[in-house]
Amino acid sequence: MAATGKIEVEVEVKSNADKFWQTLRDSSSIFPKALSHDYKSIEVIEGDGKAPGSVRHIFYGEGSPIVKESKEKIEALDDAKKTVTYSVIDGDLLKYFKHFKGHISVTPKGEGSLVKWSSEYEKASEEIADPHVIKDFAAKNFQEVDDYIQKAK
Repeated sequence: MAATGKIEVEVEVKSNADKFWQTLRDSSSIFPKALSHDYKSIEVIEGDGKAPGSVRHIFYGEGSPIVKESKEKIEALDDAKKTVTYSVIDGDLLKYFKHFKGHISVTPKGEGSLVKWSSEYEKASEEIADPHVIKDFAAKNFQEVDDYIQKAK
């Protein structure tokens, strides 16, 4: 039986929650420009790329450690609470995990925000390491998004 698990990270950012959330919501267009070392392109292949049911095909850049492409489906989204849940439905990550679901939330914290990312997963085999490299990639992306927002002011 393959192992299941959960991994999470919290990152404090300088950007206010509304601005950070809006940037995440527009990630299909912003990430390939602002984080081109990590994202070559993000193509919306179903829906609008923002609403539940939308599917995005992500092509990762050299900054992505193990995954070069993936398809993600938005499962749930709440603009008022600034939360999104997505599942990886195709791509390189599924060589390592039978199931990979991510959750992102953005909460105001003082002048800035607290960004939380977590993932629930099921490994394809016992030998697969926990996805710490993906957690680190997410944390790095949040810092880089914050830097992008701060520079755009």
